[in-house]
Amino acid sequence: MADQTQHHHLFGHHNEEERKHHKHLEELDELAAAAAGAYALHEKHEAKKDPQNARRHKLEEEIGAAAAVGAGGLAFHEHHEKNNAKKEEEKAEGKHHHLF
Repeated sequence: MADQTQHHHLFGHHNEEERKHHKHLEELDELAAAAAGAYALHEKHEAKKDPQNARRHKLEEEIGAAAAVGAGGLAFHEHHEKNNAKKEEEKAEGKHHHLF
């Protein structure tokens, strides 16, 4: 019986670590989305300030915007992975969530 309790504890610990890992990745992806968005805004400003190279700045603005959207999507994905790990952890601990 003691072996089952210890195994149960280790299983829960693994899910807790997984949840923390996904939370960390979610936060990094949010930071990357903010940085890419800031870069896109900077390039938009540069396009107005430097009309001779406006075409290049507009291209880099679009690349920055695409990177921001991609990083935002990754953050969203990691958020759901974190929630799934939390649900698995609670399931392993015997906690149940009911919709009604």
